[in-house]
Amino acid sequence: MKNILVTIELEDQSNIILEKATEIAAKFGAKVWLVHIAAPEPDFIGYGTGPQYIRDTLAQDLREEHRTLQRYADDMKTKGVEAEGLLVQGSTIETIIKESEKLNVDLIVIGHHKHGFLYNLFMAGTDESLIEQSNIPVLTIPLN
Repeated sequence: MKNILVTIELEDQSNIILEKATEIAAKFGAKVWLVHIAAPEPDFIGYGTGPQYIRDTLAQDLREEHRTLQRYADDMKTKGVEAEGLLVQGSTIETIIKESEKLNVDLIVIGHHKHGFLYNLFMAGTDESLIEQSNIPVLTIPLN
């Protein structure tokens, strides 16, 4: 195993995923690609970007998300694991699969949130959809 893609939502529970990914990568001597999928460009989903202050706010948010990813990658490097952070815009499942193939990934690591019956009845989880569509093994880390 040479490359591990880790999806990060930049939330409080990201440390659980990061710790497990660091442990696995250290054991296999693998490189970790920390990937955060940002919302697609508004034009892509059929909406205009609006006034300049909206564009400035979106750009600032993306810069901060990228800085956070770089901090996570730097932290992994201090633990002896080669890591790189990528901020990619697009739809979640398709983007994860595309990046995994492009980076020649051997394993995808994703967090899993437990939901109730009604949520599961009406909503498909990202983790479940990824498992169904990916040809690459997916490791889900429980977050609840």
